[in-house]
Amino acid sequence: MKAIVFDRFGGIEVLHEAEIDVPQPGPGQVRVRIKAVGVNPVDGKIRSGTMEAIFPTSLPAIPGGEIAGVVDAVGEGVDELKVGDEVLGWSETGSYAQYALADASVLAPKPAALPWTSAATLPVAGDGAERVLDLLEVKAGETLLIHGASGALGTIAVQLAVARGARVIGTAGAANQEYVGSLGATALVYGENLVERVRALAPEGVDAVFDAAGKGALEDSITLRGGTDRIVTTADFRAAQLGIVFAEGPQRRSAARLAELAQKAAAGELVTTVGAAYPLTEAAEAQRVSDAGHGRGKLVLTVD
Repeated sequence: MKAIVFDRFGGIEVLHEAEIDVPQPGPGQVRVRIKAVGVNPVDGKIRSGTMEAIFPTSLPAIPGGEIAGVVDAVGEGVDELKVGDEVLGWSETGSYAQYALADASVLAPKPAALPWTSAATLPVAGDGAERVLDLLEVKAGETLLIHGASGALGTIAVQLAVARGARVIGTAGAANQEYVGSLGATALVYGENLVERVRALAPEGVDAVFDAAGKGALEDSITLRGGTDRIVTTADFRAAQLGIVFAEGPQRRSAARLAELAQKAAAGELVTTVGAAYPLTEAAEAQRVSDAGHGRGKLVLTVD
């Protein structure tokens, strides 16, 4: 099968196409013929070696872990899925490939009305958004500040927080202000004088801060909160030295909850935005764009 591989850590130039053996499912696993792959910021961090302390990587490696595709083979003990089922979820092997293995328990059915590319935007962002909102204990009537509200994670986090009854102030670039507003947040351009501008919108203060951007907003967040309590980042590696919770960790990977989100997305009740779609052979370009940040929605790879 065709796969995108890296044999050493570095920039996008280390990514290259390779022909490797098709993996065989073991007990409890299925093999998925991939249709679309989510490209996440962590993919580039793993490729560069930045995440070695958190996610040790054996080389050569295939990037990615978020998939949407068709069950192609079923391992021993799998009863809930069969060959031909359309699914989305998380893979146990790298996902920048034509096939990947997945634990059957973390795959959700893909609704027929949900495009493959939209399906690939949901697993990581949905899981991450809910995990952070729970860590922050966001409740109805509270004001939540989300940095990076136009990105893949921010897009879902805004909507889930609004669904909880929270008021959301979302920061993003100037070009994404209308988009963030359409998700249900009060949009705000990130950058200079952020503290003063947030206070003008929320003179009563903000109850919690979700940093999905990692663009140096933690100090302002601490000022707004008057301390480090109820601030969580998924993107700023300075978190520990500032006393902030860094939420990158074990995922819940709930197939049941993912299925709910997929149904809402298929019904138009949850916005899933594909910022751009690239063929698998252009994975390096997709990671280049992802590494640069500032995008809208999710980048995905499509697989023939």
